[in-house]
Amino acid sequence: MGRYDALLVVSFGGPEKPEDVMPFLENVVRGRGVPRERLVEVEAHYQGFGGVSPINQQCRDLIEAVRPLVDLPIYWGNRNWHPFLADTLRKMAADGVRRAAAFVTAAYSSYSSCRQYLDDIARARAEVPGAPEIVKLRHYYDHPGFIAAMSDHTRDALDRLPAEHRDHARLVFTAHSIPVSMAESSGPSGGAYEAQLRAAASLVAGDRPWDLVWQSRSGPPHVPWLEPDVCDHLETLAASGTEAVVLVPIGFVSDHMEVVYDLDTEAVAKARELGLPMTRAATAGTHPRFVSMVAELLEEPEPLPCAATCCPAPRRPTARPAQE
Repeated sequence: MGRYDALLVVSFGGPEKPEDVMPFLENVVRGRGVPRERLVEVEAHYQGFGGVSPINQQCRDLIEAVRPLVDLPIYWGNRNWHPFLADTLRKMAADGVRRAAAFVTAAYSSYSSCRQYLDDIARARAEVPGAPEIVKLRHYYDHPGFIAAMSDHTRDALDRLPAEHRDHARLVFTAHSIPVSMAESSGPSGGAYEAQLRAAASLVAGDRPWDLVWQSRSGPPHVPWLEPDVCDHLETLAASGTEAVVLVPIGFVSDHMEVVYDLDTEAVAKARELGLPMTRAATAGTHPRFVSMVAELLEEPEPLPCAATCCPAPRRPTARPAQE
């Protein structure tokens, strides 16, 4: 850890009271042409949970869990809501931090899960005189700590199914859908987002049958996004005689509104409608192996910077997800 004099946790951010919700959503979609009616629709999802996203508290919990394992001061900055990255970097500069490692709460390669974080870090640094150098830690989708956490949570979810269905339950891994064009250009040579998700899912599933599906699409109908949608897939599985399902949110490392609304609300309602027994695995959260992974990443050789052509920005404005 001697290469760094601080650890910066970088996350998406989320509202923590009802009056935060619309300003937060406007930050998320600024300049992306998302219709106002879509924002109002998503605002209702948040207000159904008291206007509070779980993500900020999960960041606090992760930081407190990591703190005993890391002999560095830990800071936290968000892309879209308080504490904003620029404000955190001002605090770091005032504290004399010169070089920090950044742990981003997104494990995969794509514009929205990697390049956009790098761009926002660069933008925040440009706003802050004397801002520290920030080194983003590597993608960790296949790190044994992440896989162990998700494997344990998947087993726990299987155990919550009725005993007669456990042996024949199908694992359905979910991740945030993105435009097909973004998926095809992800990573240094394309296709990395889906390939990394499939690699992680395979490691967690072992010999059990599994599928990778998508959730939380938020874009104009004429723009192709990754499919099938999780609820559509549940209908397909029920029609084919699948006995039971465990949803595994492999694309998320902590609970977001997509997890608690799109899975715990919409997908649960769909499974009930279909008469399909279903449970949902927890996200990695503060599982001990995931927590220790953060410290282990700090000990690894410093990652090489991403090439400028890796995970390029969309070629034209795209209605990006209005949730986390």
